[in-house]
Amino acid sequence: MIFPVILCGGSGSRLWPLSRASYPKQFIDLLANGHSMLQSTVLRLQSLDAVAAPLAICNHENRFFVAEQFQQLNVKPSSIVLEPVARNTAPAVAIAAFSALEIDPDAVLLVLPADHNIKNEKAFSEAVSKASHAAEEGYLVSFGIVPNVPETGYGYIERGQPLSIKNVEDAIFSIKRFVEKPNKKTAESYIADEKFSWNSGMFLFRADQFLAELEIYAPEIYQASKQSFVNAYRDLDFIRIDEKHFAACPSDSIDYAVMEHTNKGAMVPLSAQWSDVGSWQAIWDISDKDEQGNVTVGDVMMQDSCDSLVMSDHRLVATLGVSNTVIVETGDAVLVANKDAIQDVKKIVSALKLSGRSEASKHKRVFRPWGSYETICHGERFQVKRIIVHSGQKLSLQMHHHRAEHWVVVSGEAKVTCGDEIFVLIENQSTYIPLGQKHRLENIGSIPLTLIEIQSGAYLGEDDIVRFEDDYGRHE
Repeated sequence: MIFPVILCGGSGSRLWPLSRASYPKQFIDLLANGHSMLQSTVLRLQSLDAVAAPLAICNHENRFFVAEQFQQLNVKPSSIVLEPVARNTAPAVAIAAFSALEIDPDAVLLVLPADHNIKNEKAFSEAVSKASHAAEEGYLVSFGIVPNVPETGYGYIERGQPLSIKNVEDAIFSIKRFVEKPNKKTAESYIADEKFSWNSGMFLFRADQFLAELEIYAPEIYQASKQSFVNAYRDLDFIRIDEKHFAACPSDSIDYAVMEHTNKGAMVPLSAQWSDVGSWQAIWDISDKDEQGNVTVGDVMMQDSCDSLVMSDHRLVATLGVSNTVIVETGDAVLVANKDAIQDVKKIVSALKLSGRSEASKHKRVFRPWGSYETICHGERFQVKRIIVHSGQKLSLQMHHHRAEHWVVVSGEAKVTCGDEIFVLIENQSTYIPLGQKHRLENIGSIPLTLIEIQSGAYLGEDDIVRFEDDYGRHE
């Protein structure tokens, strides 16, 4: 049985300001097709035969995003594994391998990053089928993307000799070597050679075979991952692996830890209109364009402009006489860049972090497992927020030491707990939550509950929350 393993980590900083650490690119509908990158990855599994429910691996902070996006698809993952700290792909996949082997001793893992775009799903399915035959013979298979341009943003795989695999007519190749991201001249030579493919970061192998090779070539990762899994525990719908052992685990990729050393490596060429959607240039490349070569999303008006990507999230964006440009507008930041310099967006993010600015990692709209909130305005001793609570969800039973709150329901039906009182508010009704009073908000209606919250007090920080009960197991 093939067990899809979806890697949901990463901050996607090259797609700032839309992608940030608090809500990275894999959870965003970057291509405006109605699904996030993670959801598109899950739906792509429908093109495969006989696969188990996917296993997702993410960090602790993003756990509710992953769960909600699976729920929106009516897909139940086999498990959602939480990494207490980031340790790259080798330890993450080792945890997935231990988990799959508990279910099936012959488990085969299909490792997929959550942020890839593949347009030709038939070609993808055929490549997976071919790779599965190689995995049955003990090979660790990497999918090499057949390149069409001398890309300098990807690593490459140089293929070796064809392998003889039973029931496979087309060639599967041995791996001669992995090479790092090249300069332009080197990349051009790789394209001309035709033996080189882009390293996709997708793999297929038997779980037990991967662990055996990991134990040989990266024993510290193997032992730390094993102990982390042995001491894991279930928390609601999540599996929390042991933090002590996992934090001590070396951080390394599958390539560095295993694939560059093993003599069981193989490569299946994949030509499926693939992109890792790793930059604004990549989004422009794979998106439909108008007659002037422009890609627009949102409220955009362009005059005498060409070969540009313009995305509006909150307001009208108008351009005049621009070319080869990326413009991305969000509620609290606007990026304007020449496409030739777009790979350096990380420099902006690094500068923001050094300045201590929240825009580096957080959006104006903050997502929570129950919904979201957004600060509309704030001043000395007051703050106004728009709060949206999903149907059937509720906030924790809590209190604040330093602020009082007024709630005004804009739409929906709210069940309010305030001290010993429990009552219902509907549209245009309001209530007051005194400082120090225990309170709770719940959406008991069938539509999203929207309300305006007016906070007043000496301190309005989010850390002034004392939780007494919480449906999501939060204590922080």
